[in-house]
Amino acid sequence: MPESPHPFQTLTPSFIMDAVESQGFRCDCRTFALNSYENRVYQVGIDEGQPLIAKFYRPGRWSDAQIIEEHHFCLELAEHELPVVAPITNASGDSLFHHDGFRFALYPRQGGHAPEFDNLDNLLILGRMLGRIHSIGAVRPFLHRPTLDCRSFGYASVALIAGRFIPDEYRPSYEAVTGQLLEAIDGIMADVGPLRYIRAHGDCHSGNILWRDGAPHFVDFDDARMAPAVQDLWMMLSGERPRQNAQLAELIEGYSEFCDFQPRELRLIEALRALRMLHYSAWLASRWTDPIFPSTFPWFNTVRYWGEQIIQLREQLAALAEPPLELP
Repeated sequence: MPESPHPFQTLTPSFIMDAVESQGFRCDCRTFALNSYENRVYQVGIDEGQPLIAKFYRPGRWSDAQIIEEHHFCLELAEHELPVVAPITNASGDSLFHHDGFRFALYPRQGGHAPEFDNLDNLLILGRMLGRIHSIGAVRPFLHRPTLDCRSFGYASVALIAGRFIPDEYRPSYEAVTGQLLEAIDGIMADVGPLRYIRAHGDCHSGNILWRDGAPHFVDFDDARMAPAVQDLWMMLSGERPRQNAQLAELIEGYSEFCDFQPRELRLIEALRALRMLHYSAWLASRWTDPIFPSTFPWFNTVRYWGEQIIQLREQLAALAEPPLELP
């Protein structure tokens, strides 16, 4: 169902500072909105201290138990000295806070820039870090957070778009190509299975990795879920097939120093890419009543967008039939 028109309308600078100060900090009246659409994230100046990052959660998306489980995973990784930006806890050990109807968390500010995935040395380092993260993620499962699967990312996404968003002139083409995609994804997952699901970052693209002083810091575990290990690897690959094979070799070389990688998961890469494409359109659609979405993504839900989307889905269907990437 669509969300209320203005889920974040009460997040004024005064409200943000009151929330932060409710946890014992004293703000210096400087608040700066950071790029974030699913939630709202602000840098907040603190008297006699470094600025903090305040993250206000979208109402209704996650339960308290799901958010706390994400926090505990980050804190567990930080305890093992892994470079993740974990939430700040209070004297009682709490990391999820409530203020006037909103849930929020506080984080230390971490500087850095997006990593260069074209740099093979960087990929070796990233592979090592992900291997360490996954070795811990595999110890126990999430109990409350969801699993990345074709039902939630694929079928549910297609149902939302086909039911209320796809223009009539594109409906037959959209339903045909998505039906073929979902059937192909189901077949691939069945052939590769049984899949090994671990606690994973879930959204490991360049925007969620901060590179500084030759090392990465992983941020924003908001999409953490049970997923195959390769979900945290494939978004670092780009270019033509030979280039992707070279990138993959570096990633897995570093990864394998700390965690075993199952080569059969390589066949999942294009299936996971297809699910991300379907889910991304559905995510935009489900958030369209939030005013920031039409202003930030004005191209979405236009006739041109859906025409191009169907072409891209057809191309992705062809990619599913190609041989998977290979390790040396």
